Amino acid sequence: MDIEEYRVHGKEMVDFIADYLINIRQRRVFPGVKPGYMRDLLPDSAPEEGENFNTIFEDIEKVIMPGITHWQSPQMHAYFPALNSGASLLGDMLADGLGCLAFTWASSPACTELEIIVMDWLAKMIGLPSSFLHSASRGKGGGVIQTTASEATLISLLAARTQMFETLRETLDQTSDADLNARLVAYTSDQAHSSVEKAGLIGLVQMRYIESDSEFSLRGDKLIEAIERDKEKGLIPFFVCATLGTTGVCAFDNLKEIGVICERENMWLHIDAAYAGSAFICPEYRKWLEGVEFADSFAFNPSKWLMVHFDCTAMWVKNSERLHRTFNVDPLYL
Repeated sequence: MDIEEYRVHGKEMVDFIADYLINIRQRRVFPGVKPGYMRDLLPDSAPEEGENFNTIFEDIEKVIMPGITHWQSPQMHAYFPALNSGASLLGDMLADGLGCLAFTWASSPACTELEIIVMDWLAKMIGLPSSFLHSASRGKGGGVIQTTASEATLISLLAARTQMFETLRETLDQTSDADLNARLVAYTSDQAHSSVEKAGLIGLVQMRYIESDSEFSLRGDKLIEAIERDKEKGLIPFFVCATLGTTGVCAFDNLKEIGVICERENMWLHIDAAYAGSAFICPEYRKWLEGVEFADSFAFNPSKWLMVHFDCTAMWVKNSERLHRTFNVDPLYL
């Protein structure tokens, strides 16, 4: 496909997407196909010669659409909201067309600096403390875009683990990281997302699931009881994941109670606000955000309520150097 063909077919694709969204109510939300349906619709091997784009375009309706779950339909009520918008689609088109990889400032200065500025905008919009801003006159905080809240939880847990290793080496310098890791224990609510459990599995740390109260909220009294029991066993509490807007019932953990404990016990507090974080744009909902000043990291998904298409998770940390110490490498080719 040359550039002139791209112009023609690009406009066709925009029209197709627009018509799809306009008429989406007419489509069955969940497909009626059975697993493996596509195998009979496509050849066993890739074609040896390129096909006409119009032929491929026709396959969208013939092959793809019969197996699509229509997440953009107003009649879609499964899983979670995942709406997009025209602005989001056009922005992604531009980003894909430019084709930049922004893994360092030098690899794409505009991408890096735009992300920094927009993440500060977003932090201010939802009422995060200035300690999470790149532009704060004091502090080392800042935000970065991740693919999912699951990834943000894992990154936070691994950074917390490194921070605890550094602290413990001051008195246990002869103990290996593997031995220290075996003693680490993290905490979360019994209502937390399954990704928190997966983060513990990947990080090879024990995860405690604390019983929530009658409102499905993690409270400080239950947390401190679990911490004290583990300390008596010689274990090392190091990380808490609190949830704002649980998957099951949209419950909110008590950040003020949890935060005080984390500060006293020198534990990393990560806040998973994947579902409800967008609501904090409205000041009347920020009562659920009280105690966020104790957090070391915070994440939510604009892709759920803000009509930014998936994948998009906004993550902030209070001290970005902790992430650098955990993940930084400096190969010559970068």
